[in-house]
Amino acid sequence: MHREPRLDRFNDNVLAKYEVYNSIFLTLPYDEIRKTGALLPLFQEICEKGFSENKNPSEIVDRFFEKYGENPSEQDKIDLLFRFIQYIERQVVLFDAIEDASFSIVNNMDGRGTLRSVKEEAEAKQKVQELQDYLKRFKVRPTLTAHPTQFYPGTVLGIITDLDNAIRQNDLVKIKQLLAQLGKTPFFKKEKPTPYDEAVNLIWYFENVFYQSASKIHNYIQQNIFDGEDVGNQVINLGFWPGGDRDGNPFVTTDITLRVAKRLRRTVLLNYYRDIRELKRRLTFRGVHELMAEIEKGLYDSAISRSGNIKLPLEDFKHKLNNIKQILNEKHQSLFVDEVNDMINKVDLFGYHFATLDIRQDSSIHEEVLDEIIKKTDLLPDDFRDLDEDKQVELLTNVQAKMNPEELSEEGMGRATISSIYAMQEIQEKSGEPGANRYIISNCGSVQGVLQPFAFIRMTGWEKPSVDVVPLFETVPDLQDAHNVMEKLYTNPVYKEHLERRGNKQTIMLGFSDGTKDGGYLMANWSIFKAKEALSKISREYGIKVVFFDGRGGPPARGGGKTHQFYASLGPTIENEEIQLTVQGQTISSNFGTKESCTYNLEQLLSSGVSNEIFSKGKNELKDEDRKTMTELAEISYKTYTDFKKHPRFIPYLEKMSTLKYYAKTNIGSRPSKRNKSAELNLSDLRAIPFVGSWSQLKQNVPGFFGVGTAMEKFEKDGNFERVKQLYDNSEFFRTLLENSMMSLTKSFFPLTAYMKNDEEFGEFWQLIHEEFERTKTMLLKVTGYNKLMQNQPAGRASIEARERIVLPLLTIQQHALRKIQQLNREGAGVEDQLEIYEKIVTRSLYGNINASRNSA
Repeated sequence: MHREPRLDRFNDNVLAKYEVYNSIFLTLPYDEIRKTGALLPLFQEICEKGFSENKNPSEIVDRFFEKYGENPSEQDKIDLLFRFIQYIERQVVLFDAIEDASFSIVNNMDGRGTLRSVKEEAEAKQKVQELQDYLKRFKVRPTLTAHPTQFYPGTVLGIITDLDNAIRQNDLVKIKQLLAQLGKTPFFKKEKPTPYDEAVNLIWYFENVFYQSASKIHNYIQQNIFDGEDVGNQVINLGFWPGGDRDGNPFVTTDITLRVAKRLRRTVLLNYYRDIRELKRRLTFRGVHELMAEIEKGLYDSAISRSGNIKLPLEDFKHKLNNIKQILNEKHQSLFVDEVNDMINKVDLFGYHFATLDIRQDSSIHEEVLDEIIKKTDLLPDDFRDLDEDKQVELLTNVQAKMNPEELSEEGMGRATISSIYAMQEIQEKSGEPGANRYIISNCGSVQGVLQPFAFIRMTGWEKPSVDVVPLFETVPDLQDAHNVMEKLYTNPVYKEHLERRGNKQTIMLGFSDGTKDGGYLMANWSIFKAKEALSKISREYGIKVVFFDGRGGPPARGGGKTHQFYASLGPTIENEEIQLTVQGQTISSNFGTKESCTYNLEQLLSSGVSNEIFSKGKNELKDEDRKTMTELAEISYKTYTDFKKHPRFIPYLEKMSTLKYYAKTNIGSRPSKRNKSAELNLSDLRAIPFVGSWSQLKQNVPGFFGVGTAMEKFEKDGNFERVKQLYDNSEFFRTLLENSMMSLTKSFFPLTAYMKNDEEFGEFWQLIHEEFERTKTMLLKVTGYNKLMQNQPAGRASIEARERIVLPLLTIQQHALRKIQQLNREGAGVEDQLEIYEKIVTRSLYGNINASRNSA
């Protein structure tokens, strides 16, 4: 029998260790919860057995109390369920820490997709020169976003880091202490975080992980691919949304934007200061030590400056470092020159901005701002809205002024929008141009959608703005029309001149999350693929270099999953000289939470671009026949998903049977779960995170598969399944899509909600979802030839199974509480206190499952 080495390493280094450390954790002597640790494994067993016997969650909970309870009161039962939730949350942390500690053992750090393997492949295929040329212009930009669906407080992040280290050293005494500390440390906040709190929490990853990993990769490229010569390109740069992302977040103010930029600047200055102090202890030679002392003082004074003024200009800093390098080479036998090179690379990568703070707002808000400007100022004529499209475009394109935001009312969004543009100018003055040089427009679908914020920028006296206007196309119709919108902009004389000043480069953002919510899994991904092709073609025709920025969430339903495979599969018809993507929630901590995982995943992204460009020439080009198959599959899937969304039970099911309305109560993110304030649930206003997350909590993961099975089955029924098989064999893109869909299926567990099939109102609807799940599973196994889902990723599958097993009792409690809530609502008056308790159980049970999934939303 074939053994899978990665699975063996996972079993030995993750699962086996978890069993040992979890047993220590369960027997820790906490006075107030003495019995919890002993009872939880028994409850786990009853859950597993109960679901295998088709019992519903309430029957399982009742059976547990009958068998192991000593005649408990209702209050005793509730107390124990809450304690189980707390325990399971901490088991998830323990599993995370063990998996992180074993990352470099389970994953081959020099294997496929790493820089070392890329270098060796380039040498073997005599493509080193091609590789160098590509790396001089290719970039990767991960952008950490303001949607934290995982929000461990800083105290818990600290414990995870220490646990990770103790596990690496097998230090049992330390592990036991940290588990005890973990047991007593609160996990959730009573208040919602502010956008500034979110920013501080995420800057932790820049300060402690990316700073080292990104520079390590850059150094490797310089030393091993460029033989010590300067690369001349920031191969990795960082993006940041908390504090700048205003879309649907009323709590982001101009003051917060400026404070976040200052915090980023101060953090990178302190990182440089620590490195320089360390280096100064080595560089004790005449002519060098003095320069180091000047740098040290300049950095320290800049970091602690209350006004945020820089005492050591960036160019001055670089000049001094290069001087030091020259003196070391000429007079001191190049001693410690590698360490100085490392410092120079860091300053080139991170400047004084650390990461680019993007400003983002929704296009519907820009419409409101425009109306306010027409009404309150004389910058645009009063009859602007009555003019034809061409005249409106001409006026928006040519407007120039220096407007005072105070002229606009405090209540509307006008003042906030205009002042955010003034804030960008201020950030650029202090942190340099990369500090804030992009304005992103959500739900953009028209030429005016781009020209409105372009006009607002020019209304602030910014005649030649050093800022990119970035449309975000999200819905299926907007994606289909995106190339027409861009062609009109490329032929607009004023916008064309602006692009020339910006190096003839246009960044375009594409929304996987809202695309999937709108059009279903296959159609969203295929629409984005085709939009990228059409946008690449039209941009090349006009001599514009287009850069795609992908708005991805964690799970496959939101564009996540095996991201590097996706980029490696794109082919020559799509511009791929920069890979830019949003990273959020648990995906930040699972992919970039430690130096090893961060280095590995950044290298995977880098190598996916290289592989697509240099090693896969011609391989990833879709043949006409395969393109036709893909289009037909997407269209059948789209119709299936759209009909499903129009089902009269769709919205009521999410409202009554899922955890949707509890997302807003979790206090894990600063922004509301809907874009508008209406009481009625409207799907288009609903954010993708609670939408996808609610299906994830139900263990139904609908957005990651619905319509996929029906589409493939249609081909099978028509005797054309061979065409699907051919597409799967020929297209890396299609294979990646299906593998990610398999991940969604693997994380589903229908026995949890099987009781719903007997529900009078929702039984038929549940059945509809379950049938599509089974259909998709059957079809995926047929096309791949696998015996079980994710057969080609046994270690990934084992990790998912282990995590799902940990949270099964938690989900059982959550479903039991939801059933109780429905029962109490039917009973009516006098149940408010009980309702409040069970609603609290549901809300508290969200955290552990969100964190365990590692990409739930």
